[in-house]
Amino acid sequence: MPERTSYAADPDLQADCGSCFGLCCVALPFSRSSDFPVDKSAGTPCGNLQEDFRCGIHERLRDKGYSGCTVFDCFGAGQKVSQVTFKGVSWREAPDSARAMYEVFPVVRQLQELLKYTAQALDLPSARPAHRDLRRAYEQIDALTRDTAETLLTVDVDALRSAVNPLLLRASELARAAVPGRKKNHRGASLIGSRLRGANLRGASMRGALLIAADLSDADLRDADLIGADMRDTNLCGADLRGALFLTQPQLNAAKGDARTKIPHPLKRPSHWAA
Repeated sequence: MPERTSYAADPDLQADCGSCFGLCCVALPFSRSSDFPVDKSAGTPCGNLQEDFRCGIHERLRDKGYSGCTVFDCFGAGQKVSQVTFKGVSWREAPDSARAMYEVFPVVRQLQELLKYTAQALDLPSARPAHRDLRRAYEQIDALTRDTAETLLTVDVDALRSAVNPLLLRASELARAAVPGRKKNHRGASLIGSRLRGANLRGASMRGALLIAADLSDADLRDADLIGADMRDTNLCGADLRGALFLTQPQLNAAKGDARTKIPHPLKRPSHWAA
């Protein structure tokens, strides 16, 4: 595979709703809660899904009580399942394939997320010693996402994730080693509601940490490893997240921030954040 300017910026890893058959709006279930105003079972189209597979309230999801939709990202699984696995034939055109499509979508979504993390690791210059193994993993996962529906339904995603995680951890350690000073380790920690305003967390390991409703306003999170961190309602106002490792758009969308929050490219500032 030739060297690229950026792996993580690959369009195949970005959701393209215009090339998808609204799979997240059909295949996935949700329950009435603070995230959704109604119940919906798996395989049932959301009432807001239009004939062109677009969401009829996309710009008003939070106002309409569908905040759960705003923190979901398929990482490109939707268009890959729609256009590659099922060759551009929708569940409306071929109802007999609908069940298989709905079952394949969550599998490919997990693979695409793992592919995204691997791509982010490959974009880290300081993780070059791990790049060869990471590229091999990237090629393996990418090939799987393009395989048949029958093959995809047999994939052991947990086993694959267990094989790739050590590579991501090594990339993280190599990247954070360049950060001066002693780095904090909050891996897997329960920091729900913690008051960490202005905390120096530069280069810290926050892997899998529970940061629900934690106050991280004005905190220094540069180069911190945030893979799998639960950031629902985390206060990031004024926080510095530049260079944060494995940070995803859904994590930002689930958090709270403002105009002072510094976020890494190419992630976008959520529209619901304070001005």
